[in-house]
Amino acid sequence: MQRTLSLSDREETLKFISGKDIRILNLCHVPDDGRLRTLSFSTASKNRVGEILDYGERVDGSSLFRSIPPGKSDIYLQPDVQRAFVNPFAVLPTLNIMCNYMDGNGKTLDIAPSNVLRKAEESLHSSKGMILKALAELEFYIMTPLRTQPLFRAEPDSNYHASSPFTQYEEVRNEILAVLDMIGIQTKYGHGEVGCIVDKNGMFMEQHEIELIPKTLSQTAEAIPLVKWTIRNVCSRHGVSASFVPKMDLAHAGTGMHIHLCATRRGKNVMSDPDGGISKETLAMIGGILKLAPSLSAFGNPTPVSYLRFIARKESPMNICWSASNRLALIRIPLWWNFMKASKAENCRETFEYRAPDAFANAHMLLAGLAIAVDYGTSNQKDAIKISEDLHIDDRKDNSQKLRNLPRSCSESAANLRRQRRFYEANSIFPRKLVDSILSKLEAFGDKNLWKTLSSKPEMVETLVTQYIHYG
Repeated sequence: MQRTLSLSDREETLKFISGKDIRILNLCHVPDDGRLRTLSFSTASKNRVGEILDYGERVDGSSLFRSIPPGKSDIYLQPDVQRAFVNPFAVLPTLNIMCNYMDGNGKTLDIAPSNVLRKAEESLHSSKGMILKALAELEFYIMTPLRTQPLFRAEPDSNYHASSPFTQYEEVRNEILAVLDMIGIQTKYGHGEVGCIVDKNGMFMEQHEIELIPKTLSQTAEAIPLVKWTIRNVCSRHGVSASFVPKMDLAHAGTGMHIHLCATRRGKNVMSDPDGGISKETLAMIGGILKLAPSLSAFGNPTPVSYLRFIARKESPMNICWSASNRLALIRIPLWWNFMKASKAENCRETFEYRAPDAFANAHMLLAGLAIAVDYGTSNQKDAIKISEDLHIDDRKDNSQKLRNLPRSCSESAANLRRQRRFYEANSIFPRKLVDSILSKLEAFGDKNLWKTLSSKPEMVETLVTQYIHYG
């Protein structure tokens, strides 16, 4: 299979299609549900392929974005050949090209999440000269009906870093890592995660994690749906399925998508002070995220099942706070800070980890929200650092009584977004109609008291999980 490409322009792409006997051209894109979508073309006509590369193609925007009405639904996919890769799963030689969204006038589509994120990044860089980078940890379960008992069976919730023969899908996970490398997505590592479940229906579920390396917010946001697409396709090849559902079972480990953030300015890491400790700018960034945490869940936890993670704990955050290492905190500082010398380079080893999101999030909108929160914190350092000081928890004490809980439902997240929407709509980063659309979707779930109902009716959990098993 072809490794990631370096196509620079239309003519080079046409030569590649001809020279490699590419039979199918796919225009790929990620709408507001955060899942990769595809529009396919035969490459038999060179003129037709050239036309697609020049002008893209018209599509029905109302079927891709909730905020586009059917009466004005025409939008355009504009291919970007510098983001092309050979499809590793296609039977026929196929070239995938990632696309930008354009409106009917040929201008950037303002409600497209990728364009929202681009504006958020540009605003942060313009005001603070800062480039924010992110890496994502994607947890998922590999699932199959248990037809025979494994010869070496792992104990429940003991799969962390398991090696074969006690893990059944190590080779599947390693194949995923190799395919991601082929399509140009660099990974930090992969490993078995805690969860290992056999449910009452005889379904075997084994949890795994793949972690990416730090990239710009836009690069990370585009990588996330491609990683999920790759995981599902590789699993399908092996006759198993994969799920990113945030909570498979209340008694077992949930599935999150933790986001690590680091920042640079003019190529220099700004995360640490001269003594290797946490810089004031980092404290301000943390404070900004803590301030907007009640509404960030509207982007990072977009379904009712998302909130089961917070209710059941199991190393999931419950309160709006930060800590040096406590995994129950919303934001934590990984171990690197404890023994690494202060890093002046752009390697982003020093990060802080935002632990609330799950993989049902639209990555572009989530990272745009985090960029806005960081921008607020660094623009209002005194206020943001005070928030950080007030919401820091000492690992040796229980401070939870004085802390605010994370939202427990889509309804609560929507209410918080209504209260804080001005931060996201400032500088026209999130268009008002996009925020209205997000609010409408969250409020339609009607799940305000669902967590209380589920605590007394556990049979409802299985129904809810089944509904979202392949969401996102």
